[in-house]
Amino acid sequence: MPTSKEDVQALSARADAATGRLAEVRQSIAKSIIGLDDVVEQSLAVILSGGHGLLVGPPGVAKTRLVHALAVVTGLEDKRVQFTPDLMPADILGSEVLDQDAEGKRHFRFIPGPVFCRLLMADEINRASPRTQAALLQAMQEGFVTVAGERHDLPQPFHVLATQNPIEQEGTYPLPEAQLDRFLMQIDVPYPDKDQERAILLATTGTEDTTAEPVLSAQEILDLQQLVRAMPVGEQVLDAILSLLEQCRPDRSTDPDVREGVSWGPGPRAGQALMLAVRARALLQGRLAPSTEDVLALAGPVLKHRMALSFAARAEGVQLDALIDRLAHAAA
Repeated sequence: MPTSKEDVQALSARADAATGRLAEVRQSIAKSIIGLDDVVEQSLAVILSGGHGLLVGPPGVAKTRLVHALAVVTGLEDKRVQFTPDLMPADILGSEVLDQDAEGKRHFRFIPGPVFCRLLMADEINRASPRTQAALLQAMQEGFVTVAGERHDLPQPFHVLATQNPIEQEGTYPLPEAQLDRFLMQIDVPYPDKDQERAILLATTGTEDTTAEPVLSAQEILDLQQLVRAMPVGEQVLDAILSLLEQCRPDRSTDPDVREGVSWGPGPRAGQALMLAVRARALLQGRLAPSTEDVLALAGPVLKHRMALSFAARAEGVQLDALIDRLAHAAA
């Protein structure tokens, strides 16, 4: 956080320059992605916060296309893994093979898997077994993987953008709470409205298909992530985040719907995620510091996958999104 007038001026200058670059990023993405403004903003906020995102939506709403566009504009080397029930951890992390040199001596050589990139797309992550899903946990949290007792560092920055289909659940494995908590946001990708779908049909069924163009580099992403962490957060915003987290936890909340209808609430990692995400959103919108409006906008994406309703609450028709939105307005 800035401590002097000179620090504030330097931070303001960096933020102004970053705002211009991020405007170019959004313009480039708009060449490939029509509509989905909130989804694009939240996805960029995930990357600027140094976190991972879970994109949830029905088939055909451009989840894969969005991830590829993000990789292009941010200059991050990307790889895609299609998760299937027979996918093994080694298929993601890599494995050791027995090699023989020119003198006939044998030794093991590590062959890196697709996780060794800067932006990994885990497509339909809930179709793989828990064992394979768990292979990503260390990579997502620590930035390195351990194979045969040896540590292998991942390139930085490293981000996972996973997709999940909420409609077809047969033959899937729900993500465990510990892994869900590693995703900074759950980003719901909706169907387009009529005007957006009209533009999509005209733009994608002709002889030309516009694509996103590179704007940033990996080093610039790292610099932007440091800028986000340096942005000041006012006491009002901090208090709103702390109050919201407390009201979402059934053992501490004063809200009867939470005390009686929420099985488990968000942990401290949710607060860390929200602190970073509101700063990133402010920067994306050209502001030096976040406001309570940012808390209201991002409370749902940050908290919805970190909370669970009881069976009784679901039977009574309680909606988690509506509950979080009401609590966020009360806290802000």
